[in-house]
Amino acid sequence: MANETMLRFGYPSSLIRDYAHWVVLLRPAQVTLGSLILAAKSDATAFSGLPAGAHAELAVITADIEATLAQEVAYDKINYLMLMMVDPHVHFHVFPRYEGSRSLVGVTVADAGWPGVPDLKSAPELPQDAGERLRSRFSANWLTSS
Repeated sequence: MANETMLRFGYPSSLIRDYAHWVVLLRPAQVTLGSLILAAKSDATAFSGLPAGAHAELAVITADIEATLAQEVAYDKINYLMLMMVDPHVHFHVFPRYEGSRSLVGVTVADAGWPGVPDLKSAPELPQDAGERLRSRFSANWLTSS
């Protein structure tokens, strides 16, 4: 069962990878190329409210995210932001960071905030076909540590 936050970020059509406690979704507005949402499947609205297994699984998922984005986007740094101001359920915004711009499957996105904080207001909303090409690419090339 999907929670409200997962649905807000386009689940199930934005799904890249499904784990026991979490889903990795393509973020519709790409702050940087490869921007993702790492959303808990739980109805928890506080990080401390997640089951222990969800916390343990983060080690595997972050390794998978970082390996995949390193291969696909060649980022310099990566930011995990737990904002939860509008969308209530536990989730992270994942932004690969780099100087300049990156391109993949016909989508080019500059990191407008580099080297400072991510510029959330600069994020273009992807057209549906471009988002699907990017989601498919990440899904097909997802690297797993397990």
